[in-house]
Amino acid sequence: MNLAYIPSPSTGVVHLGPVPLRGYAFCIIIGVFVAVWLANRRWVARGGKAGTVADIAVWAVPFGLVGGRLYHVITDYELYFGSGRNWVDAFKIWEGGLGIWGAVALGAVGAWIGCRRRGIPLPAWADAVAPGLAVAQAIGRWGNWFNQELYGKATDLPWALKIDADPAIGREAGTYHPTFLYESLWCLGVAALVILADRRFKLGHGRAFALYVAAYTVGRFWIEYLRVDEAHHVLGLRLNGWTSIVVFLAAVAYIVISAKKVPGRELVVEPGALEGAEETVEGSEGGAADVQRSPRKPATPSKPSKEKKL
Repeated sequence: MNLAYIPSPSTGVVHLGPVPLRGYAFCIIIGVFVAVWLANRRWVARGGKAGTVADIAVWAVPFGLVGGRLYHVITDYELYFGSGRNWVDAFKIWEGGLGIWGAVALGAVGAWIGCRRRGIPLPAWADAVAPGLAVAQAIGRWGNWFNQELYGKATDLPWALKIDADPAIGREAGTYHPTFLYESLWCLGVAALVILADRRFKLGHGRAFALYVAAYTVGRFWIEYLRVDEAHHVLGLRLNGWTSIVVFLAAVAYIVISAKKVPGRELVVEPGALEGAEETVEGSEGGAADVQRSPRKPATPSKPSKEKKL
């Protein structure tokens, strides 16, 4: 019998009068605010304007939520369209179910729209946002704790997660690996890695974002191995495991290739952010524009002319 464990909340909803406050939604909202705050600090430090990150997030966040939900519904369609299921449940995002790959993919589309409207290179914006995304994921994973989901194999370790029985899905009460906690801690480590690597190597042109993606997929791969919830398998491996492998290879390839083609970091990330600079726009490989800066040279005072005496 396991005497030490992490308890699960008895409910995932707290009512403030007639208003229900759902733990899953609350964690996502807090994660978004923290991500925007951290990304804004990094963007300003790189020479951007305060508030630009939030303006672009207005596009990226809704697109990301839709993409994350679509990925979940498509990859677990039997939960909503199988026998005895109600397809309306596919819209109940507060009950859990957001796929990170769909969120990143469609969120990038929204970010591209926002960056294009502001004349900002998307790779530079993604580099600023990368650690904040990892922190947002770390916070958002606690929403799974409220919903008693995203747990692993049965275990009697002191940090095991106690899960209540749920006859509707055939779940027995017991203590399981808290994979939501493992992923949360891993994401915090990824955020620290990206920040430190960016300071050390001055990552630019999307390489900080690619490092975040590569590091996250490593953790996601072994965490997927521990999970016991229903999932599609391909050649004996969970679908998300294969996705992690493919995305990891793509991220590493991007880092290597881009480092050779466009070494260094963008000189200026946002037009008009630095006063007293002459800015010229040069097309970048990502389809956005990199802004190169040429500082104004101080005017040299002219010497007074000497009149020639006759």
